[in-house]
Amino acid sequence: MTSRQAPSAHANVPAAHKTKVPVDLFQKCWSFTRADEIIAAGFYPYFRPIEENEGPVVRIEGREIIMAGSNNYLGLTADPRVKEAAIKAVQKYGTGCSGSRYLTGTLDLHVQLEQRLAEFFGKEACLLFSTGYQTAQGIIPTLVQKGDYVVSDKDNHACIVAGNLMAKGAFAEFVRYKHNEMDDLERVLAKLPPESAKLVVSDGVFSTTGTIVDLPRLVAAARRHNARILIDDAHATGVIGKGGRGTASHFGLDKEVDMTMGTFSKTFSSLGGFVVGDRAVINYLKHHALALIFSASPTPPSVAAALASLEIMKQEPQRIQRLIANADKMRKGFVAMGFNVIDAQTAIVPVIIGDDTKTFTFWRALFDAGVFVNAFVSPGVPPGMAMLRTSYMATHEDVHLNRILEVFGDIGKRLGIIN
Repeated sequence: MTSRQAPSAHANVPAAHKTKVPVDLFQKCWSFTRADEIIAAGFYPYFRPIEENEGPVVRIEGREIIMAGSNNYLGLTADPRVKEAAIKAVQKYGTGCSGSRYLTGTLDLHVQLEQRLAEFFGKEACLLFSTGYQTAQGIIPTLVQKGDYVVSDKDNHACIVAGNLMAKGAFAEFVRYKHNEMDDLERVLAKLPPESAKLVVSDGVFSTTGTIVDLPRLVAAARRHNARILIDDAHATGVIGKGGRGTASHFGLDKEVDMTMGTFSKTFSSLGGFVVGDRAVINYLKHHALALIFSASPTPPSVAAALASLEIMKQEPQRIQRLIANADKMRKGFVAMGFNVIDAQTAIVPVIIGDDTKTFTFWRALFDAGVFVNAFVSPGVPPGMAMLRTSYMATHEDVHLNRILEVFGDIGKRLGIIN
């Protein structure tokens, strides 16, 4: 059988099924041609290898490119202090832990970072996970069990959706409410059995649009219906709130949010995830979360880099101020040129193009002009909402930002998106 042939029907297939054509599991793979078509057209914006990375400027395909699509919000991935911390950790502990946190994979570095993060967020305890994506899968299905409800914003990140579906697979109930519409959240909660256990889950800063959850109303609705709250601050930590403490701090609701989860892959310039909350809850997760117990623990250099980044963020709050000033400048600049921009107060500034093909064409023109952004098209965004999602760093300088605006303006006029 060749690689593209479906197998023949087996002789022992019941007679009632012999008229049906067998389906090969890989048929969906052979039928998927969209990526190949975009590559052939020269507009493919994904999986571009970065050869050198110094923050606001990277090297791709041998050229220097202004990076306006990274989540390296505080610009710490290239900070000498963070690099040195990672190098020293490798020298002391080696490159990995060779085990899960539950068994042989806990280092004093893990415990130290957990203590400092709990203190930073004003919570009793913290637990580290190997990735941010795993963190939601460690929390949600572990806490939300048979007969319980997880209530989730429709636009929550894929990691939350995966955690919700895992809980549903274990016979919990999974319901959603309209994106950031608290009247709908209230409606959904009111329909649930009053005696049932409930967890309301939302992104703090939504990763596609950069908008912030309406946390005051979410908290009020959750409290009225005896629900606990989990906020994913992946794109909020180090960006909003007092000293970068995230969404709850931004609204002065630190004590009202039961759990905050996040990732080290953005402001902490590393890899891994965490959740902070009450000591009893964290202890329960520590002893029951399969995503923790059956995963190798975060590596020594990853933890050391996150530790160093946390200390720099605390010592240099001006980085957060600079980050927000950069994003505000770009948001105002795009609007002044006539672009359709989603308004927010974070590091993410999406420019709505609308049409998928125009979005890819715009992306390619930006790349050729030396600017890298992220192209979001359907089904990743609703039809008509295809966008170029730009995001900014504290280390972007005016020369970078002005060049991005200049290039956007030239291409936008050429493609008839602005006048």
